[in-house]
Amino acid sequence: MGTYDMTHPASRNSGTNGRRLNRNMKKRRIRMIKLKERATRKTEAVFEDGEWWYIRPEGTKTAGKRERIDQYHKNNDVRMFVNGKYIPTSHPLHKPGRYKSLDDAWSHNQIEKTTVGEVYAIVNPAFPNWVKVGKAVNADDRCNGYQTSSPFRDYTIIARLDTDNRHLKESHMHKVFTHFAEERRGEWFKIDHVTAIKLFNYDVKENMDAA
Repeated sequence: MGTYDMTHPASRNSGTNGRRLNRNMKKRRIRMIKLKERATRKTEAVFEDGEWWYIRPEGTKTAGKRERIDQYHKNNDVRMFVNGKYIPTSHPLHKPGRYKSLDDAWSHNQIEKTTVGEVYAIVNPAFPNWVKVGKAVNADDRCNGYQTSSPFRDYTIIARLDTDNRHLKESHMHKVFTHFAEERRGEWFKIDHVTAIKLFNYDVKENMDAA
């Protein structure tokens, strides 16, 4: 069996090309890792084109869009977030800042003075086939409040409606649920979850048809 002369120029070139190929492959892997990190990261800044940018996180309407860090911080001075959720400036209770709940931003009386909000259906596995139908300025904020009463933090919103008058809409949905539920106890209705969701969806469709 013949041997390969490692001193031959072709052999030396082969070794050089191999090392160069390995370096290129390594660089490519590093680049792919960085791209993957950029795609999955939520709030980290990135340095591109000689500037620092904030990349919009996944799950938002502007996911992947970048914004200069200085502009991002400037805009944040007039933005409102409740438990991490952005509240648009059009909301009647908009108040710049970051709050754990609406109660941290406004008094209970001020919150109750507004009519805009949501009517929601919330469930807990500890109460199978029971659904709570309630109202709130922000359903997610209200749900977070319920979690403090459960060691498993297992309350879940299964349906919601946006409304200009949450008080009237809640009263309407209570009448609807009273008709279809087996039993009612305050704001809790004994009804299967699928039917509850269908009742909310029907109300949404009815409002769309009337518009």
